[in-house]
Amino acid sequence: MEGIVYLRMRKRLEINNPMVIKLKDVAYISSNTNTFLQELEEIKIYQITKKDKEIVIIDSFILIQHLNKMYPDIEVQLVGPEQTIIQISKYRKQPNILVVAFVWLLLFVGTAMTIMNFHYDVSMQEVHQKLHYLLTGEENKYPLWIQIPYSFGLGIGMILFFNHWFHKRFNEEPSPLEVEIYNYQQSLDDYVIFHENVLNDPDHRH
Repeated sequence: MEGIVYLRMRKRLEINNPMVIKLKDVAYISSNTNTFLQELEEIKIYQITKKDKEIVIIDSFILIQHLNKMYPDIEVQLVGPEQTIIQISKYRKQPNILVVAFVWLLLFVGTAMTIMNFHYDVSMQEVHQKLHYLLTGEENKYPLWIQIPYSFGLGIGMILFFNHWFHKRFNEEPSPLEVEIYNYQQSLDDYVIFHENVLNDPDHRH
């Protein structure tokens, strides 16, 4: 068996149950010959057990060593990420409904207070009153024809800003919240990979 095999590790893999991890699960495989691709795809890499808890890191260096021992006549070249993070969802605790409701209520009240305090700081009611006077020539303490559309516009603007209405997206562009969540996930993955490598490195063991 001769040839060159190209591996591109998946950044993240999420599974629901303990299972046997195969090469095709953690990497995209390509080669200058297709004679043994199917055989490579079915190679067993790791057995997920309950001892693994929630996260397992598959490192490409160990993977290449394993393939070189099994197939000494092939050349393995890595393209892209160097590790695959396997997230085992089964072991995640289900969120408590009461806790979720409390957090939702807390965020709702906090957001409402923030908006009201902002409007108070910038004297939004006086602005509406002056705008009403400029447009009609009459003074009105509660110009509802301005305040009500403004309130609806504020909510619609927030929906458009976050680019979501429940599960529906308005366009392909990610919202600022999605970008922040992505950056957080990237930082979390880097942290997990770093500490996993530290723990597996004999030079760092105590």
